[in-house]
Amino acid sequence: MADSVSSCVKRIVDRSPFIHEMLINGILSFSNYASSIQGEVQKAYGKEVKSSAIVMALRRYAEELRKGSQKKNVGNVEYGIVMKTNIFDLNLVRRDSFISKLGVLYGQISTEKGDFLNITLGSHEVSLAVSEKYRSLVNELAKDEEVLNKMDDLVALSLVFTGDFLQTPGIVYEAVRHLAWEQINVIEIVSTMNELTFVIKREDSMKAFDVLQGFLSAN
Repeated sequence: MADSVSSCVKRIVDRSPFIHEMLINGILSFSNYASSIQGEVQKAYGKEVKSSAIVMALRRYAEELRKGSQKKNVGNVEYGIVMKTNIFDLNLVRRDSFISKLGVLYGQISTEKGDFLNITLGSHEVSLAVSEKYRSLVNELAKDEEVLNKMDDLVALSLVFTGDFLQTPGIVYEAVRHLAWEQINVIEIVSTMNELTFVIKREDSMKAFDVLQGFLSAN
């Protein structure tokens, strides 16, 4: 079944969270945006499409997005924010030789004293974010490994939830969407049953704190 003009327009819009936001808030010029994507819509649709048809599709989708935004219900969800500074981030190729050394790091970390540690084991890579004071130890453990990237002077912002965080869809998306709208780049995302942590650059930390402080009430 051939795609409709509306479905082609939706796919294009869905590629950009910023256009989503502009449609929801009513700050996008339909005619200007329709002109800018007309060639792309025609390519996807397979034949000529009038700008007026694209404008109509945009208006309908904007209304659909607004209704969806209004229906969001965060239920009984509250949260506090915890900030930890001086985070060192390391990414390297996943190898058993490095994984076998992680016990040494775990033996040194004391979360009760405020140390930060997150290790993500991907299919091909390992990501490690840790308090800066353990940087030398981490570098020593990784000295014979294939390191992909290192970053320092990072900050971890943790949203600590009470209520139905785990059972409430859309919370992670909304947090990421608000950060993206403010041009805040996220280095790492860590999610547990009741916590959501973003590792970001120090220079973005205060703006991110302000954004995350009210992102649920903003919807």
